[in-house]
Amino acid sequence: MSRQEDTTQVGKQPGIQVIARAAAIMRALGENPQGLSLAAIANAVDLPRSTVQRIISALEDEFLVESVGRGGGFHLGPALGQLIHQTQTDIISLLKTHLTALCEQLQESVCVSLLVGDKTYVVDRIVAERELRVVFPIGINAPAYTTASGKVLLAEMPEEALESLLPASLQDMTSATLERSNLLTQLATIRRTKIGYDKGEYIEGLSSFAVALNTYLGRYAIAVVAPVSRAEAHAERFEQALMTCKQNIEQAIGARLKV
Repeated sequence: MSRQEDTTQVGKQPGIQVIARAAAIMRALGENPQGLSLAAIANAVDLPRSTVQRIISALEDEFLVESVGRGGGFHLGPALGQLIHQTQTDIISLLKTHLTALCEQLQESVCVSLLVGDKTYVVDRIVAERELRVVFPIGINAPAYTTASGKVLLAEMPEEALESLLPASLQDMTSATLERSNLLTQLATIRRTKIGYDKGEYIEGLSSFAVALNTYLGRYAIAVVAPVSRAEAHAERFEQALMTCKQNIEQAIGARLKV
């Protein structure tokens, strides 16, 4: 797309073009939850700043984007959060069969999460039926850098956005919580292997493994959560089961390819 101001394009009516541009801007903001300046948005979507400013103003009126603050940047607004909430019923119903099968296969608790700012938000979970099991509430918010689900989603972010999102010093949740430099090294590995993991970094004695899901309803993560002792003994089995589950889900509800 060029940086021309004209509102006509071959095969695309002006109104449709505005929608496409607004969608591109919102995708750029979605990939940069810390916020972007008008100049940075214009660069990301390859549009003139004046065009971006007009679209941002319209989106702001609808609460789909909001100002970050004094810095003058913007991030996604509360109205989008309401839409996301409304879609959770869809993602939960679509994933329920897969989560249940994964839980029964591994005899461990499993969950589906998404990234909200710098936190991991649990959308749904299936608790294993066994003597020693992990039980956690839906809606739990945990620092993304301490959980397998959070890490696998952080690993998919552009490095510049990741650098801005993570604080200079990470708060210790347990004695096993990683320092920032060690986390970034681990995220590079996760980016390559596609498997996120934590070893008692959020709650002592608990471990988890996770994979990211790229669906037409957005990006999520599914995780297996187990006591550290069982997780270490069955790590390879957990990872293989998660990768198979990921392939099955994305085959059924994967994001449409860009053309």
